[in-house]
Amino acid sequence: MLLDFLDPVKRNLKRYWDIVKKINEIEEDISSLQNEDLVKKTYEFKERLAKGETTSDLLVEAFAVVREVAKRTLGMRHFDVQILGGLVLFHGGIAEMKTGEGKTLVATLPLYLNALVGHGGHLVTVNDYLAKRDALWMGPIYKFLGLTVGVIQHEEAFLVDWEDKEKFTVKLVPCSRRQAYLADITYGTNNEFGFDYLRDHLVVSEDEMVQRELYYAIVDEVDSILIDEARTPLIISGPAEESTEMYYVAKKVADNLIKDIDYETDEKLKTASLTQDGVKKIEKLLHIDNLYDERFVDLVKHINQALRAKEFFHRDVDYIVKDGEVIIVDEFTGRLMFGRRYSDGLHQAIEAKEGLRVQSENQTLATITFQNYFRMYKKLAGMTGTALTEAREFKEIYNLDVYVIPTNKPVIRIDHPDVVYKTEDAKFRAIVKKIEELYKKGQPVLVGTRSIEKSERLSKMLKRLNIPHNVLNAKYHEKEAEIIKDAGQYKAVTIATNMAGRGVDIKLGEGVAELGGLFVLGTERHEARRIDNQLRGRSGRQGDPGESQFYLSLEDELMRLFGGDQVKSILTTLRVDEDEPIEHPLLSRIIENAQKKVEAYNFSIRKNLLDYDNVLEKQREVIYKEREKILKEPSIRDEIIEMIKEVVATTVNAHYVTEELDDERKVELEKALTNILGRNLRLGEVSNIKKDELIEQIQDLAIKLYEEKETRFTPEIMRNVEKYLLLRNIDSNWKDHLYAMDELKEGIGLRAYGQKDPLLEYQIESRALFDAMLDRIKYDTVFMLYRVELAPKEENKTKNDKADKKKKR
Repeated sequence: MLLDFLDPVKRNLKRYWDIVKKINEIEEDISSLQNEDLVKKTYEFKERLAKGETTSDLLVEAFAVVREVAKRTLGMRHFDVQILGGLVLFHGGIAEMKTGEGKTLVATLPLYLNALVGHGGHLVTVNDYLAKRDALWMGPIYKFLGLTVGVIQHEEAFLVDWEDKEKFTVKLVPCSRRQAYLADITYGTNNEFGFDYLRDHLVVSEDEMVQRELYYAIVDEVDSILIDEARTPLIISGPAEESTEMYYVAKKVADNLIKDIDYETDEKLKTASLTQDGVKKIEKLLHIDNLYDERFVDLVKHINQALRAKEFFHRDVDYIVKDGEVIIVDEFTGRLMFGRRYSDGLHQAIEAKEGLRVQSENQTLATITFQNYFRMYKKLAGMTGTALTEAREFKEIYNLDVYVIPTNKPVIRIDHPDVVYKTEDAKFRAIVKKIEELYKKGQPVLVGTRSIEKSERLSKMLKRLNIPHNVLNAKYHEKEAEIIKDAGQYKAVTIATNMAGRGVDIKLGEGVAELGGLFVLGTERHEARRIDNQLRGRSGRQGDPGESQFYLSLEDELMRLFGGDQVKSILTTLRVDEDEPIEHPLLSRIIENAQKKVEAYNFSIRKNLLDYDNVLEKQREVIYKEREKILKEPSIRDEIIEMIKEVVATTVNAHYVTEELDDERKVELEKALTNILGRNLRLGEVSNIKKDELIEQIQDLAIKLYEEKETRFTPEIMRNVEKYLLLRNIDSNWKDHLYAMDELKEGIGLRAYGQKDPLLEYQIESRALFDAMLDRIKYDTVFMLYRVELAPKEENKTKNDKADKKKKR
């Protein structure tokens, strides 16, 4: 008992059981309410929340109300264990509930209660079919209680609406993605939620954003989404050809420009800026009217980088060309820095300069791992049939505890011991023989394979015996769900990759229970024990009879790779016939140890990915918050003024490095400031002026010039231009930064050979790249703002007058 008290999971479960009793105690009172009284409960709960009560205060009554509405609309009453699962989900835990225990119904309890707060709740599924199915299936409960329900699909979105209110049937009505997210409860897949989040941080207007804050999410099949898919980040890539071509155009332009006539350079800052003559020459070369038109923001940036590549980066000094790639030479050690790339498009500019293929195909515009996406929700919960074997990972990475919820009825499935054969061929012969035996008997069999290739091999063998069967792979669609549903019918033979049709219940056909229920046959062990458990769990749902057995061979991948010498020694000592199953007490131990080894190895890979992504996550947070602020604030003028001051201070500091400014440095500083401000600047007598005073004077002048520019245009246009240019520069530089970070990560592992911690090195270097990117954003934005040309007020007025006259005619 003392150990139970010390275990927070067991302690909480005991507390939750006490709450289940309280919910049961008021069931009769809630059942006596009329339909309209139940509907009013939602408004009553919202009022109570507005007056200061919390969702925990409403919990007992709210859960009882949802249970009653489920009875009336769906004819389904939540079992006590389902209420228990709902409590785990409400409190932000993972409910491990066996297949067929009704997780879809369980989710309605916490989703309803959390939706009352008004921030929306997300139900995350593994595929579009389940998102649509679950929203339609549970929709009547939410609609009855006055809540709105949205459904996000790959290329469309829907709202759930009444089809027949009297019969409690609902339908899907097309809507915008934003409307679906504004619903109280939104169903969708992990991919769609993640990609919409990334797309929201690429838009240039707040109206284009679809998601609101990430408040509460229940992740269905949580192990599949947060563990199996955690190794693959979501990536949005930009169009390749367009950006690649622009580097070559910029290179040709740079080759045609003459230093000190068409552009001026600053060796300290390693920057190059166009003169008025240069601008005119480019406009003539490219047949464009105004280089500083907003359409050419990226082109100007590429030209500047091409000039930098031309002037400051020299082959066999700063970099070498090897096997068609530009490899940076470390300026301090002279070593080649494989995998490193210059950021901000400079590396691509050097590739273009050297006549190499510019490597910016599949340019990453935005990326995030599922781990970091789901950790952004204020409150996260999950449910699955199998999570306990990964409890440590859920706790360590997501701070989620796993609660094993007992089944409503005892599991009476018979799990037979594994059958092991010497060779894979012998194993497949035995499997086919077993399937034939079950088929003749009429007992349905679900065969789980690890790959499509293996499922097709089995299918060919069954065809030779004229045994009718269905083959499914893991490409989710509705047809697949229908097939898996029928896998429990008399004489059904279904071959599926282990994960196919996950989340769909298999109901037994007539007379099948008497034959022993569904027989689940695993053709080999998976790397993760929980996936084997998931397969077993397809059989024996809700007290149904069932059987499961795994057929293995010593040639299986898991045994070969992780069974090691023990398996080899068994192979040499055993002189059994190929078609005889091997029974050896060591085998079961070897199998389990092999799986544990792989699980630990995969966990370390996911943990490593997360450690690296956490570095990027902090940077992404800074950039995305800044973007949101720009989109939402009516004016960012104050921020622009601060940027101007910073760029001026950085420029002065780069040149005014000694006690006083000599004539040569003064000329360089004048050039640099002229480049930034777009005006000829003469500093006059500055040798006696202290650096801080000089910075202040130039900042005042820069602001005055900016204010002069403002007076020529309408305030509204000026504010919009500021936002537009800053967003464009953020996106352009962030895109290049992601590319540089990818390259850095690719090559950083080699630092381990130099007795350095790659992660620490990555953190240090990525910080330097990030700071440089922030400086570049400020510089580019200020540079463009002093040059951007807009139609003055008078011109706008004339255009408007002409338009008015046309209308009057």
